[in-house]
Amino acid sequence: MPFPDDRTARPDGPACWQADNLQQRLSRQQVQPIPHDQRRRAAVALVCTEAGHGAAVPGLPAQAPWSTEGALLLTRRAASMRAHAGQWALPGGRIDDGETPEQAALRELHEELGLQLGPTAVLGRLDDYATRSGYVITPVLMWGGAARTLAPNADEVASVHRVPVSELLRPDAPILNHVRGAEHPVLRMPLGSAWVAAPTAAFLYQFREWLLCGRATRVAHFDQPHFAWR
Repeated sequence: MPFPDDRTARPDGPACWQADNLQQRLSRQQVQPIPHDQRRRAAVALVCTEAGHGAAVPGLPAQAPWSTEGALLLTRRAASMRAHAGQWALPGGRIDDGETPEQAALRELHEELGLQLGPTAVLGRLDDYATRSGYVITPVLMWGGAARTLAPNADEVASVHRVPVSELLRPDAPILNHVRGAEHPVLRMPLGSAWVAAPTAAFLYQFREWLLCGRATRVAHFDQPHFAWR
């Protein structure tokens, strides 16, 4: 049953933005995994944190003093990366042999942002998403606390952004359009005066639907723009 669409239903205040409340909402949904077959496996971290001094994104305000509004950590990939350079992303990468998606997401979070979280920070998963580039990605939701001190790895991360969850509830989100060669609509999520493409946008959208709105929305069928097919 959906949550009422008002401010009290949105986990963007101190009373709602808590790990146990988010985990309870997540437990109401049935996760759908995707068989990886011969595809490579990866995991990404959706880190629930505080908005701090703002997202540092054009079109979104800076915050002073520090804001405790709920936010998710988003990155821009370094320009030197061999794949998907400069694109919006969530901390994450390949799952090594013997790792679970949760272990991989925690490891990659530490390697990329210097944020060390333990297994107890993991709240659960969202649906898997298969990319055009041959990966099956498992999104892992975790509680990061205030995460005031981050140390991005410059070899992988150009910048880190604290996206307030209120931005995910914009009336113009999501953005859906068709591109040549795609059977299903391409999914984008607006962010300030820009936008984020799937697969990252798919995870942000499902987070909105499951955690903020209480709707059992699926996202694995949404496609990616052509630049993300490689």
